[in-house]
Amino acid sequence: MSATVFIDGAAGTTGLEIADRLAGRSEFSLVALDDASRKDPAARREALNAADFAILCLPDDAAREAVALVDPDSKVRLIDASSAHRVSDGWTYGFPELVGRDAVAGARFVANPGCYPTGFLALVAPLVRAGLLPADWTYTVNAVSGYSGGGKGLIARFEADPAIGWRGYALGFGHKHLPEMARYAGLPRPPVFTPAVIAAHRGMAVSVPLALSAMEAAPSPAAMRDALSEFYAGSPIIKVCDPPESGEILLRADAAPWDGLELFVLASPDGSEAQLLARLDNLGKGASGAAVQNLNLMAGLDETAGLQLTA
Repeated sequence: MSATVFIDGAAGTTGLEIADRLAGRSEFSLVALDDASRKDPAARREALNAADFAILCLPDDAAREAVALVDPDSKVRLIDASSAHRVSDGWTYGFPELVGRDAVAGARFVANPGCYPTGFLALVAPLVRAGLLPADWTYTVNAVSGYSGGGKGLIARFEADPAIGWRGYALGFGHKHLPEMARYAGLPRPPVFTPAVIAAHRGMAVSVPLALSAMEAAPSPAAMRDALSEFYAGSPIIKVCDPPESGEILLRADAAPWDGLELFVLASPDGSEAQLLARLDNLGKGASGAAVQNLNLMAGLDETAGLQLTA
């Protein structure tokens, strides 16, 4: 018998992409509300509490309100794709490769990671854990994303003016992704984060530059690459890649949906400088693909079922 899944916020970009990944899968049966009911609290409460799983694809405040609609005796298990619960007590951080697949599989409340934190944490957290990178270093993060990650408002602004190629934001600092980046990397303070969106619908590159020559007992780039390769050995989703012979890593404006994550350790010839770089789809492993991976684990299925892992 298939498990029922209610996507609260199914009309948004993340919700639509989750539904696409679940379409045609016999393991799940989607619960849908019509346009008249999807904003009705009573109808949403009924759908939430009747489902086996609910995925919240909502703004933060609306996600908190949705959680409040869950009855104490409900069987429903939640995946929250917002940032509302990523550092909240009682919620499991939905990054199986970092927190453990068993932790996600056994959780009732799972908070999907943010798209930028997914790239940053995949690179930095294993190296801090291994003692190769210092926890007390002041890390910087330079990142670009396809404009689809900004929601309907940003999508509309970008598509209304095709002359815009790059849009920097969060210029006042204090981005909402910073708490999870610090906590799950084991850092005493968050990194300095510079995000931007580019003239591509999807895709993301997250870069962490490292002045290795300024670190005491600095690791070699080869040691970092080996540590990441060992940490993700056997992962069907995260791959540690060799530096490209072309000297370029690309994001394509016409990229298809992709749920993988590629990691690179790039270095200067003398090893005094390095750049950790992650390439992913902000709507894939950065959002909808991660939610489906977590759903698969919670349902006792192969974590890659329904995912697109060919770039």
